Amino acid sequence: MRGKKAKKRQVIPDQIFKSRVVSKMISIVMQRGQKATAESIVYGAIDKLAEDRKDAIKKFEDAIKNVIPLQEVRSRRVGGATYQVPVPVKHERAEGLALRWLVGSARSKKGKTMEVKLFNELNMALDGTGDAVKKRDDTHKMADANRAFAHFARY
Repeated sequence: MRGKKAKKRQVIPDQIFKSRVVSKMISIVMQRGQKATAESIVYGAIDKLAEDRKDAIKKFEDAIKNVIPLQEVRSRRVGGATYQVPVPVKHERAEGLALRWLVGSARSKKGKTMEVKLFNELNMALDGTGDAVKKRDDTHKMADANRAFAHFARY
């Protein structure tokens, strides 16, 4: 390993829901430093999930749990050949991947506002459908297909 290891930054919870996950989602949605716009998009999408705020945040967290991957593949070079080695995903990384996949799949849609697209993607994730859930399933399939190389993993 070269250089110093990067220190983990403390994620400050958001103002309304006091949730670190919502705060991360706002940061991922944000473009060009427009945090207020990102906040209104994320809060609007969460508010549309349910009438009650507590139900809305519960549904939001359930949607993210449906997208969180358990395994992924990492490239590992052994004896001149590169293998895709399945490894378990740490919770922090899994949460970040899930949020990025949700926002990415919402951005890829055309024709509606980002708030509506994010709401639709969260709703589909709750049902276990949608592009973000498909991405998780593809990641798991790739890890299962390369199970034969699991002995190359270093823990």
